[in-house]
Amino acid sequence: MLQLDNFYKARLVLSKILRKTELVHSLKINPDCDVYLKPECLQKTGSFKIRGAYYKISQLSEEEKSKGVIACSAGNHAQGVALGATSMGIKSLICLPEGAPISKVEATKRLGAEVCLTPGVYDDAYQKALQLREELGYTFIHPFDDENVIAGQGTIGLEILDQLPEVEAIVVPVGGGGLISGIAFAVKSINPNIKVYGVQAEGAASMVQSLHDHKQEKLPSVSTIADGIAVKEPGSITFDTCSKYVDDIVTVSEDEICAAILRLIESEKMVAEGAGAASVAAVMYNKIPVKGKKIICIVSGGNIDVTILNRVINRGLSKSGRLCSIGLELDDQPGKLVDVCSVIAKLGGNIISVHHERIATCKKVNACILRVTAETKNIEHIEEIKKTLRDKGFNLI
Repeated sequence: MLQLDNFYKARLVLSKILRKTELVHSLKINPDCDVYLKPECLQKTGSFKIRGAYYKISQLSEEEKSKGVIACSAGNHAQGVALGATSMGIKSLICLPEGAPISKVEATKRLGAEVCLTPGVYDDAYQKALQLREELGYTFIHPFDDENVIAGQGTIGLEILDQLPEVEAIVVPVGGGGLISGIAFAVKSINPNIKVYGVQAEGAASMVQSLHDHKQEKLPSVSTIADGIAVKEPGSITFDTCSKYVDDIVTVSEDEICAAILRLIESEKMVAEGAGAASVAAVMYNKIPVKGKKIICIVSGGNIDVTILNRVINRGLSKSGRLCSIGLELDDQPGKLVDVCSVIAKLGGNIISVHHERIATCKKVNACILRVTAETKNIEHIEEIKKTLRDKGFNLI
């Protein structure tokens, strides 16, 4: 069973190694509520995971430490375990899914761990870690379904109550459920009136489905840019804890996550990975009832793979109406392209690419397909451009 005393003990142990993450008051996430960000993306190793991993390792017996530790991870828990083990002079082996961002894999190695890449997703890495534990005798450090790990993650809840005692709701990204279990248990044990909401990616909604069906369930597959919360099955401890203490868990789309990453970069100068931005996405798009409330979004991690950042930003721009692509079936005659571009330019759109193609599927024999990509102001601006083009007789497709 989770014990609040253990959370305070974890806080004392972690006080020696954690970076203090002060709340950031954000006025641009959602104007209908008073939003604060808890930037665990600025934590050592770039995520909250160091809390649970370090505390769990610190509580091992000398015999367990001497065997070395093994863990499975989508990337962030790996770095927490590697840092904790290396700082205590313990050898560590981490099983990571082959699709984990290169930045997370390399960071884990730099922190002193041996890495074993496994085909598949987190759950496949988990099975590999269990196999190696039996073969090599390592001590297993579970990323979320462990009371000491949950206590470590729950120190965030204790910090929040000190930093903003009047908080009314806390929004937390959810994968296996260790973070939200720790925060919900700690916060509700002290002030049961505070709401705790979870957020999962639509392509990895294992906890949502499990809570809906009132039993622990495993998804056949997961697919999301938020690799840190791409978990097929919640833990038994975390499922029970969420069932008792969490008010609701919702989902967000890939585009909503990308838009939230972009908003954090632009408005707060804060880099978040997909999992870290999920809580912000839920508030931006009103997925939870927080209107008029003082809320805190946990930005759980910032270890985004920079090789996909450009694609994420472009998706975020499209979702927020800052980038649009308009297709037209156009008479293939001199001056028609100029007419289209003139409409967009006069309305303040900035054309960044034009693609012209003659294909046999056009209704008219002398027609072509034109695709124009432009930078725009917002969704309303896009609709204004489209309406003006239609009013001038252009056929949008």
